[in-house]
Amino acid sequence: MNPQLLQPALEQLRQGGVIGYATEAVFGLGCDPDNGEAVKRLLEIKQRPIEKGLVLIAADFSQLVPYLDLAALPEGRLEVILASWPGPFTWVIPARPEVPVWLKGRFNSLAVRVTAHSQVHDLCLAFGKPLVSSSANKTGEPPARSASQLAQQMGAELDYVLPGQTDGLANPSLIRDGCTGAVLRPA
Repeated sequence: MNPQLLQPALEQLRQGGVIGYATEAVFGLGCDPDNGEAVKRLLEIKQRPIEKGLVLIAADFSQLVPYLDLAALPEGRLEVILASWPGPFTWVIPARPEVPVWLKGRFNSLAVRVTAHSQVHDLCLAFGKPLVSSSANKTGEPPARSASQLAQQMGAELDYVLPGQTDGLANPSLIRDGCTGAVLRPA
């Protein structure tokens, strides 16, 4: 992908903005996970309670390591998780104690995914860390599946919508418990 196409999105992320972007199945809302004000704004846009926690999406596993307590995973679980990535598989993994409440909500864990979507991969790589990734919709409404749909539904509330296309998957990512493998949300 042409890195110049990512520049407006990267500028907004670095300035604490909230952007829209395509993922594997739907458009997502994203921001810098370490910027509490940006995350608070994203939650307000979505009308999502902070207690629910959020998903981090990354270009590769190394971007997620600073947020995770990998020692808390049972033996053999990390290998299972890593074997599923990159792809539309979100895992809930114990979080490091210092991970802020605005990311993990009421939980001691964090939902994370290494994306197979090339544009989001390149965006995370260029940003140098993961992004918050929450479906582009108000709570209770269906998520946007195109940039034009997103612009129509909530474009005025976002700092930028990155032009792009989803990978065409029918459903948002499967969410599983990293410690047990239990399905928390089917795909």
